[in-house]
Amino acid sequence: MIISKKFIIATQKYLLSGKIWYFMLNSNSEIIKDRGMDLKKLKAISLFSGAGGMDVGFEKAGVEVIWANEINKETAETYKLNHPNTTLVNDDINNQISTLESFRGNVDLVFGGPPCQGFSVAGKMDPNDERSQLVWSFLDVVKVTQPRAFVLENVKALAKLEKWSEVRKRIFSVSQEMGYTCFPFLLNATEYGVPQKRERVFFIGIKNDLFFEEQINYYLQNNKIKAKTIKETLFDLGRAGTEKNPNTCTAKITFATNPIMRKTAYSGMYFNGQGRPINIDDYANTLPASMGGNKTPFIDEEYLYGDAHSNWVESYHKKLVDGYEPVFEEAPTRLRRLTIKEAARIQTFPENYIFYGSKGRVYTQIGNAVPCDLAYAVAKSVVKYLSQD
Repeated sequence: MIISKKFIIATQKYLLSGKIWYFMLNSNSEIIKDRGMDLKKLKAISLFSGAGGMDVGFEKAGVEVIWANEINKETAETYKLNHPNTTLVNDDINNQISTLESFRGNVDLVFGGPPCQGFSVAGKMDPNDERSQLVWSFLDVVKVTQPRAFVLENVKALAKLEKWSEVRKRIFSVSQEMGYTCFPFLLNATEYGVPQKRERVFFIGIKNDLFFEEQINYYLQNNKIKAKTIKETLFDLGRAGTEKNPNTCTAKITFATNPIMRKTAYSGMYFNGQGRPINIDDYANTLPASMGGNKTPFIDEEYLYGDAHSNWVESYHKKLVDGYEPVFEEAPTRLRRLTIKEAARIQTFPENYIFYGSKGRVYTQIGNAVPCDLAYAVAKSVVKYLSQD
């Protein structure tokens, strides 16, 4: 019998209405239950795991991560400290692919975010960058392990730019050759509880299933949750230098003598270095992996934690617009760089998350991570879809 795509979607939406079944997801339970059956917890392999931000989201969605891989030693230590029940291999994934044959037929998901510098508009956008080739290493693992589904995260540019159209086509064709239908889902982190303007693409592939795109989109829409502002996110941490919020970046903030002017105080370049001011009443721009020095974004501490009624940066921008000639000197001390605790909270890491390594390495680990709550929204959608089978 041939069943139409419309029939499948209509049936799935009917099920979602709760008239036939309901879905319970408990991240502390080994079992995901529905009204008629017990479903075993989905098992996953995590690739390019980094500090484990994506893993936090998948585990929260009820996924058991049984094997993970990270090449950087200090970052791998961070992962192990926070995911002690997962086997973490600290090595180049290309050295491990052949060893993963044992997982074939025994794993439900492969997920991860291959390094994106080769595709990012913030990088050199070099298709020959060896980091760009790791997308194919990811798919090689999928080929070897044959999970029910995979989730490959990367930068917005890989989904949108014509420059990368051939890469996208190859991702789709390689997936199809392996028996997977793959669709890209472009998401904005601010719509999923993350106070950061971070847009990322998630290539989701499901084996032997042609018609899941609309259903996953439906779940993703239902999983949306408006993020808090930076002020709402950070306020209870208190000032930098306190026990709850140690001051971890002391890079000076100085005025640019040749500022690049824009309409708002947060879009131009009025200070030296690449670290930009954050609009506390809005969301942060994407936190870069290069944080730790003068590339670390900064805030007005008196406006965030003190008695000031406005952001000093906005007043300075108005002075520039009115003709003020800037002088090279240090900015007022009320302007200071984000702390590690603040950066981790903006990336929605759990409060008790442990980071291993020097301060600079920790900032990099945080900036490189997939925001935990964004990963959770994606994982929850995929888990819910797979659990319908």
